[in-house]
Formats: sequence, C-alpha cells, structure tokens
Amino acid sequence: MADAKVIPFDDDRSRGGAQRTPRRRPVPRRTGDAGSVTEVRTVPTAETVKTLPGRQGGPPDARREEERQRESARPRERAARPRGDWDRRVAGGLAFLRRRLTGEYEVDDFGYDEELTDQVLMSLLRPFYEKYFRVEVKGIENIPAQGGALIVANHSGTLPLDGLMMQVAVHDHHPQGRHLRLLAADLVFMLPVINELARKAGHTLACAEDAERLLERGELVGVMPEGFKGIGKPFSERYKLQRFGRGGFVSTALRTGSPIVPCSIVGAEEIYPMIGNAKTLARVLGFPYFPITPTFPWLGPLGAVPLPTKWTIQFGEPIATDGHPPEAAEDPMLMFNLTDQVREQIQHSLYKLLVQRRSVFF
Repeated sequence: MADAKVIPFDDDRSRGGAQRTPRRRPVPRRTGDAGSVTEVRTVPTAETVKTLPGRQGGPPDARREEERQRESARPRERAARPRGDWDRRVAGGLAFLRRRLTGEYEVDDFGYDEELTDQVLMSLLRPFYEKYFRVEVKGIENIPAQGGALIVANHSGTLPLDGLMMQVAVHDHHPQGRHLRLLAADLVFMLPVINELARKAGHTLACAEDAERLLERGELVGVMPEGFKGIGKPFSERYKLQRFGRGGFVSTALRTGSPIVPCSIVGAEEIYPMIGNAKTLARVLGFPYFPITPTFPWLGPLGAVPLPTKWTIQFGEPIATDGHPPEAAEDPMLMFNLTDQVREQIQHSLYKLLVQRRSVFF
C-alpha cells in the first residue's frame, strides 16, 4: 500500500509552553507484509484541529484558494463602482446640457435658475467652502424647515464672499436642502457678468418690496444690514458691527410675520486685511471704496487671492415676529428695539466665537 499522506500542522511550540499538547493517535504505516509495521506517524485528532489557532477546519488548500478568489474579486468590485458613478455623472451632464441648449429649464420672475445654481454655481463655490476656507457651521437647526424666514448676518471681508459662503452653508447643511435668496446692493447688478450670475443664483435687489415678495412665498431671505460700511471697514475695526441702517429688515419681517435668524460669521474679516482706502481712485471708478491690503495692489492680480482663513458660521435662535399685529411695522420704537436686539445677539456671538477660535488659519 502506498505511503499515507501526512498533513503538516504548526509546531506546538508556537502556541506557548503553558498550553498542553493535544494527545495524538498513532497510525501505523504498513509495508507489503500484512503483519509488519515499519514506521509510525501521527495525524491530528479532532481535538487538535479545534485547539490550533486560526483554523476553521477543512482542507487548507481549498481555504487558501477560496480566500485568493475573494481577494481578487474585491479590486474588480471597487473598480466597477467608480465606473458606474462616472457613467451616471456623464449622463447627467449631457442631459443638463441638452436642457440648456433646448431651453427646457425654468427661472422665476426674479431670474433665479435653481438647476443652474445646484449643478454649476454651488459646485464652483463648494471647493472654496470645504477646502479653502474650511467652513464650520453651527446652529443650522435654528433655520426653519419650511416657510419664510429672514437671516440677518454681519458683513465683512472687502469682497462679499461671506454671503456666498453663507448660501452654500444653508444649502449643504440644512436637512431640507433649502436655498438662501440674498439681498444684494445696487452695484452688484450694475457690473457685467456679475449681474447675470447674481440673478441666476437667486440674488435680488436689497429693497423692501422684493424681500416681502420672497418671504410671502415661503423663501429664506438673507440680508447684511451693514452694507458697504461693514464690508469696507478698515482692518483695525474688524468684528465691530457697524450701524444696521434704519431697521428696514425688521419692518419687512413684521409685515410678513417671518422669524429673524441672527447669523455670525468669523473668518471673513481676515481674507483681505484692509489697511488703507484710496478714496480718490474709488470716486473715479464709481466704487464705494478702493481697498489697499498688504498684497493688493502691490502684487497685481496675485494680490487679489484671498488668504486661506478658517471660517465659522453660526446661526442663532430665531426671534419671532408673528406675535405682533401688522401695524407694528410702523412703530419706530418697536423697530428700533428689535433691530438693537438682533445686532446685540450677533455681536455677542462674534465675541464668543473669537474667544473659542484657536487661530486665524487653523
């Protein structure tokens, strides 16, 4: 009879001396003579197989082959998923282009193009939001899930990037994916290209009539009452709120019964540290101010690149206005008190966020 095949196992010493060696059952190997035993070898018992670490039973070659097949299948599965995602993205992009070319898309009476905003404009802003400014959002739950609301924020940064980042924050972090309709200054709608992009993104003129219409439709409306006084203030006055105008936003909220959500933005003040203002040049160009920063205009176009500061956007608890009668919008004392309440809440949140901030850039 041919020699019995011996299945090798790990040496018992690899399991440590404290463990008892399982008893092995002797198996004789016989030669041609029926009664002679020429050699004795041992094979493991069932107890041995159970005590060996990492063994599940069954032929090792079969197990290794099965594991090898599973490992080789994983890269193919991982490669198939990105191809499927890429195919869907290409198909979606082609469908988007077809709709743009054929005119099968809708804009509202303000010029807002929701599809273009979602698929193009937000995609262009999102890398700045996530990677460059690394915006952290707090209190997003204070924005209503539905219905109109007025979000009032501080304004800073020399260029109005804070409004755009606030728009991305609401769209990407709100559970309902709501869109923020910003009220912009007249200058925005006088600039070529910027005018069209602002309209497509849902921005409209900062006037009470447009704000009322949007709030009555149940839209989220964003306003920055400091205006050019806030965005163009010198670096030495950073995070010090300027006057909130005459409180027109409060009057609009009272007429529509919409809650006011204070919003505090930290990080925008340092993107373009404004150390000077060329007022003569600003008058010639028709601008409210012409900023001078440590990099602009000295470095030319390179000086227009914002500094990569770390941002925090916090939405505070809403201030209800639906408890007041409609004629309360004409009460100057009530408007003053509500305006001061909103301003103080934003300023207090700014100070708290500044104390908690570890660094301007991290």
